[in-house]
Amino acid sequence: MSQLVRISFTIEEGLLKRFLSLKRNKGYQNRSEFIRDLIRQHLVEEEWKQDEEAVGTITLLYNHEARRLSEKLTSLQHHHHKLVLATTHVHLDPRLCAEMIMVKGKPSHIEEMADTLRQQKGVLHATVSMSSTGKKLL
Repeated sequence: MSQLVRISFTIEEGLLKRFLSLKRNKGYQNRSEFIRDLIRQHLVEEEWKQDEEAVGTITLLYNHEARRLSEKLTSLQHHHHKLVLATTHVHLDPRLCAEMIMVKGKPSHIEEMADTLRQQKGVLHATVSMSSTGKKLL
């Protein structure tokens, strides 16, 4: 772990109250760790803006009875094979499936892949969760 440095800063009383309430609601035990996580989140967002490498998950909820949808989703994943790390498929009920696709690549490419998957007839919902590869957070 890197060396810790103590800093101080000033903040408006109302903003501090909201900060402490947010910290408590999020379940943080101390302010320092909450502030570190807030800073990391902003650093990750900056990485995405610069279109640097990210890791993420594309989660799809779809009706597998939609004509040729499973084929199309598999084909699209093969088309984006350089992004795809792993795929998990879950049967939710006799018709509905969930698929989680772990990806690694440029955020713009991940979003483009998610948009293409999302547009397929029979896909009911698709979401993307992205994070940093962590290389710049150490």
